Amino acid sequence: MAVTPIDLTQRLAGKVAVVTGGASGIGLATARRFAAEGATVVIGDFNPETGLAAAAEIGGLFVQVDVSDEDQVNALFDTTNEVYGSVDIAFNNAGISPPDDDSIETTELPAWQKVQDVNLKSVYLCCRAALRYMVPQQRGSIINTASFVAVLGSATSQISYTASKGGVLAMSRELGVQFARQGIRVNALCPGPVNTPLLQDLFAKDEERAQRRLVHVPVGRFGEPEEMAAAVAFLASDDASFITGSTFMVDGGIGAAYVTPI
Repeated sequence: MAVTPIDLTQRLAGKVAVVTGGASGIGLATARRFAAEGATVVIGDFNPETGLAAAAEIGGLFVQVDVSDEDQVNALFDTTNEVYGSVDIAFNNAGISPPDDDSIETTELPAWQKVQDVNLKSVYLCCRAALRYMVPQQRGSIINTASFVAVLGSATSQISYTASKGGVLAMSRELGVQFARQGIRVNALCPGPVNTPLLQDLFAKDEERAQRRLVHVPVGRFGEPEEMAAAVAFLASDDASFITGSTFMVDGGIGAAYVTPI
């Protein structure tokens, strides 16, 4: 009997995906990867110029959104369902790491709160909005961007960022357990340091900080957005059908290292 070959380039064919922070960095790389694997992609981003360009590139839809605003997040997912008929994948990825989020000794409450709103409250809002459609469908995959700093302590602190990502990780784990028997998987992507505009901007200002991080990466380099996108596409696909509530480390070995190789 002939075996039907599996076309891995179309793992996400027929799926509708929402990507927040989809106009740059990991979000843009993932939107491109989703589209290449056959998904219809809705890009949610704060920047209309880059967001529209990204949507045009991948043949998708752009919806401007402040992910910390409940009404705007609801509108993003409502629009997706109205236009395309379902919400199958939610990559809740938007986040910030501003310079005034630093050591706990110097980070003031407004800086703390802004990061919590964009990095953590937004994931709560996006998960809730996505689940309104996934629960009736009894299927869906949610991937939330946490970070390796959610599981490892850093002496080069961004205190609110670190705390927000710990919250994303814990929330993702809980939702993964809660909704597992409704056909919905929820996983947390935990990238190591990734070569994105956010990281480049941070390290351009402080080379010493960059080197203090890089020395701990066993692979010997920072990750690339496309490497994170490949992991997200896997988690979004049926290839990950038995994976939920996971802390999915894509970190170049940081989390496994005591000392790095010479």
